[in-house]
Amino acid sequence: MIKELLSRYPNLNSCSDAIVNAKKELINCYQSGGKLLLCGNGGSCSDCEHIAGELMKGFLKMRPLTDEKKTQMKAACPLVEDEMLNQLQRGLPAIPLSSFTALNSAFCNDVNAELVYAQTLIALAKEQDVLFAISTSGNSQNVVNAAKVAKALGIIVISLTGGEGGKICELSDVCICVPEKETYKIQELHLPIYHYLCAEIEKYFFDL
Repeated sequence: MIKELLSRYPNLNSCSDAIVNAKKELINCYQSGGKLLLCGNGGSCSDCEHIAGELMKGFLKMRPLTDEKKTQMKAACPLVEDEMLNQLQRGLPAIPLSSFTALNSAFCNDVNAELVYAQTLIALAKEQDVLFAISTSGNSQNVVNAAKVAKALGIIVISLTGGEGGKICELSDVCICVPEKETYKIQELHLPIYHYLCAEIEKYFFDL
């Protein structure tokens, strides 16, 4: 599938190895029972929400619950209807750190806005997790600080950036740096990359 991505976006050839490595790290994360923690600002914040939406439900295909899962749920709560069980889907945990509105606004107001994602990471992260940090410049301070804390906690950092890569690349286990310098052009290349990653992860775990 990477060949298909590169055929549609040939300028991504320069970061194809990093994309494949990111896929491997994400699969390892989920295989070990970890979760994906995402952070970014502005359009990159929206990308984080987008990624979570693709992972926590069906993306390219439906992901029906297994018969075993349905039986377990029905046994635990007989009030769960079959119709409900047939509509629910298997998901992979992906949490945008920006989604904690009250926490984030309180921390920004009371403590330090540049540490807002680092604080949420402290509360949520476990060793088997992955931080997916998105910054078009690679220098967004709250994202960089989250990456620093992730490294201090011993979790993998995957970054999605552009231009020269910025500070975030130095802190990343995998840095996907797209070959564009203008923000909107960088963002235009970020979307097909994370769609590829979500599709590959879905295919791996749900036999599609």
